[in-house]
Order: sequence, then structure tokens, then C-alpha cells
Amino acid sequence: MTAARARVLIIEDNKPQADAAQKYLKSLGYKIFWAPDGKSAIKALSTEVVDVVLLDLELPDMHGTKILQWIKHNDATRRVCVIIVTAKDSLGEKVMGLEAGAVDYLLKPYNDMELQARIRSCLKTQALQDELEKKNLRLMELVDEVKTLAVTDHLTGLYNRRHMNKVLNHEFQRVKRYKEDLSCLMVDVDHFKRINDTFGHAIGDMVLSGLAKTLKECFRTVDIIARWGGEEFVVLMPKTPLKEAADVADRLLKSVSKTKFEPIGEESITISIGLCNTPDTEIESAEMIVDFADEALLAAKRNGRNRLEIYSC
Repeated sequence: MTAARARVLIIEDNKPQADAAQKYLKSLGYKIFWAPDGKSAIKALSTEVVDVVLLDLELPDMHGTKILQWIKHNDATRRVCVIIVTAKDSLGEKVMGLEAGAVDYLLKPYNDMELQARIRSCLKTQALQDELEKKNLRLMELVDEVKTLAVTDHLTGLYNRRHMNKVLNHEFQRVKRYKEDLSCLMVDVDHFKRINDTFGHAIGDMVLSGLAKTLKECFRTVDIIARWGGEEFVVLMPKTPLKEAADVADRLLKSVSKTKFEPIGEESITISIGLCNTPDTEIESAEMIVDFADEALLAAKRNGRNRLEIYSC
């Protein structure tokens, strides 16, 4: 930030000294505010945007460190650069101010060139901190993006198989511990090869993306939906009894069969669903939940497609 745009608040009860500082800094292009005591200083900080504070520690109504603490504990002002101004050449005063959050200090009486140098240094420090914060924020955003990519299927935006396996193991451990219901649905698009052969793989991908949207609309936010591979999807429904999961699956079948997928015009698609529910004494591992749902899916395919089959021991 340049001097022409920087805003400086002078907190100083000595009016002649404050006037001299104001006159000099205004000549350099700074915008200046003045507060003769702690109360008016806090009011100014609450109503004005300030970049730098010249803070006299000895004020008539409170010690300057109290203002400094207020500045650093307030979200709107915590990034303001504070330069302590004191007549006491006391190491304790300096240390106390710096530990409270000041970035520099000036010993009275100071000369104009030193004042200008300290403010410029303060503004450079502030600019570097702002730039570092922006870079850290961008780095955090990139880390979040990488984490998202690591668990997401790039085509549908659903979770990928790798992440679903982690979730499945976690949910299975919860089932073993608390004996709560967990329902697993294996969903497969009927005759999907015909869609790819007729319209091309690009259109087939668009259909899968559209189906992913339908899946999201049919299930709760607590349900976990993943693309298992190709045209297969897996849905985990925590704390969901078999009957409730079957009702949702039936609604999904009807919803998909009625949905018009724009890329394939009047052509419609259907799905087949296999459903498995646990706790079940026969299910001894997380992998078996998906395996049994897949067995039920194969039964749905054998029995005519566009239907739900429930795994039974």
C-alpha cells in the first residue's frame, strides 16, 4: 500500500506533538485520523478503516496496551500495524507492547525521517503478510481440490470406488459394534452397451452423468453414493432397515424409467437393483455386503431386468 492511500491513526494526548505528526504525514500523502485518548481511539477504530496506528502508551484514560489488546482481539482490526510511541526508554515497556502485538516502537522525541521509515517498514510488513495469507489460502484451496479429486469419480461427480471401500469398512465396523441396520444397493444400467453402440460413448457418458443426478435426488444426504465402475453404482444407506431401503429402491426404479435423458431423445433406460441388508450372521466382512448385493443384482438381471431383487440367505 502506498503512502497516498495508507490511513494512519495517531493516538496521542499531546496535541502539539500530534499536530506536528499529522502535518508531516499529510504532506507525504497519508490520510490521518487523531484520537487524544483511549475512548476516542476505540471509537475511531470501530468506525474508520485504518492501516497503521501510532500508539502512545501513556494516555489520560487508559494504558495503551489495553487499546493494543482490543485491536488484536477484534477481527476487523487485528491486521492493523501498531507502532508504539513512548517517552520511556524502558525495556519492559517495549517488550510488553511487542508481546501484545505491536510490530515496532518509536522513542520520543522522534524525527520525521525516522517516523516515515518506521511507517513504510510497517506497511511493507503488512503487505507481505497479506500476500502470504493469500498464498496460504490458495494452497489450502488446492489441497481441498486434490482431496476432492482423490475421492471423486471425474465423470459423475459421485464418490469413487476407492473411497466407497473406505466408507464401507467404516460402516461395517459400526454395524458390528452397535448392531444397527446398514442397507447396500448395487445399481446397474440395463442394456447399457446398446446405448454406447447406438449413440456413442460420449452420449453414454452423458447418460451416466444424468443417472448420477437422479440418484442424488432419490437418496438422503446421509446416504453414500458411488460409481462402482462402468455403469454400476453402489449406495450405502446407514441405519436403514430392509423394508425402508426396498421402498426407496422401488421409487428409484420408477423414477429412472420415467426420466427422459436428453442426449438419447425418446429412448428410455431402466436399471436393475440388488439389495443386501445387515446385520446378518452370514455377513462376516465389509466385502461380503457388496458381494451379496451384487448376487441380488445378477438375480434381477436374470429375472427380466428393471426390477429389484433382495439377497436372502
